[in-house]
Amino acid sequence: MRNIKLKIQYDGTDYHGWQIQKNDITVQEIVKKAVQKIVNEDVHLTGCGRTDTGVHAENYVCNFFTNSRIPSEKLPYALNTYLPNDIVCFEAEDTDENFHSNSSAVKKRYVYKILNREFPDAVMNRYSWHYKYPLDIEKMRIAAKAFIGEHDFIGFASSGFSVKTTVREIYLLDVDKNGDIITIDVVGNGFLYNMVRIIAGTLVFVGGGKINPNDMTDIINSKDRERAGITAPPQGLCLKEVYY
Repeated sequence: MRNIKLKIQYDGTDYHGWQIQKNDITVQEIVKKAVQKIVNEDVHLTGCGRTDTGVHAENYVCNFFTNSRIPSEKLPYALNTYLPNDIVCFEAEDTDENFHSNSSAVKKRYVYKILNREFPDAVMNRYSWHYKYPLDIEKMRIAAKAFIGEHDFIGFASSGFSVKTTVREIYLLDVDKNGDIITIDVVGNGFLYNMVRIIAGTLVFVGGGKINPNDMTDIINSKDRERAGITAPPQGLCLKEVYY
């Protein structure tokens, strides 16, 4: 039996995240149905992780096992005939039978975008958080340094998750500004539920003067969700890369 690895990208605006749900349309459901039409058999489609409602992905990885003999390089062309315009498969390959798109991943990269100006943008409103109040980018950068390294990030997670440990390692957390767009770029070995969005919301509180950047290490070590910032809205978040 073959193990096929897919790379897809999607605009998550109209979907209730990746994972299949009973009463809502999800990306996993749409992609799984397209795969089954092509290979003409039931498949279990495994994703590299959950994404929330409204969150986007540029390089989402998933895999499935099949007896189909269709060459993997032809699968993206076939799948895209059944996928809607806001989901695209751009790569497929045969991979090792032990490959698992989630547990085989060693790190992930997310990017969060903030539109920081008075008025919203008709094009960017699906892909950024419009925050009209002034933000001090230098203070945000100072606070960002405190996240680097291995920490217990329970204070930066929403309730409703089940994991063996809440300890994660952040390898990179950059804050940059280009015109009106502030970009938060984060790479880690894994992320808790809503962790990136809470980090983004906390850095916005820092930039807006609600949190002192020099207090960030103490806030992380406190493991107290109440001391961190808000959960930033989903549309600004995009999964950029998964590393194996």
